Amino acid sequence: MGIQLNLVIAWTWIVLGFLSGFALGLNFHREDWLGGYASHRRRLYRLGHISFFGLGTLNLLFYLTIHHLGLDSSAIQLAGWGFAAGALSMPVCFASLVIGGALMLWEVAKL
Repeated sequence: MGIQLNLVIAWTWIVLGFLSGFALGLNFHREDWLGGYASHRRRLYRLGHISFFGLGTLNLLFYLTIHHLGLDSSAIQLAGWGFAAGALSMPVCFASLVIGGALMLWEVAKL
């Protein structure tokens, strides 16, 4: 599948951006929703929503660039896998960083 994967991820992430925006938008008018507009949790949800568009756009631009310029090398293939892996692992990376950071904080605070 190779570079085609970047195109599939791009449009999947854009659709997920639309869907998550729709879900968040259903309750935007409720001032206390998710702790209020400025709450940390609500900010993270908005960040997640917009990251779908950002990572989708990044994969789409990569796909369009290599096709427009006719690029094809092992470095390009690796770059494509890197962009795909970044988009797919972003939620896992975030969760693992939060868990790691929280556990370190717990251990350091016990000193």
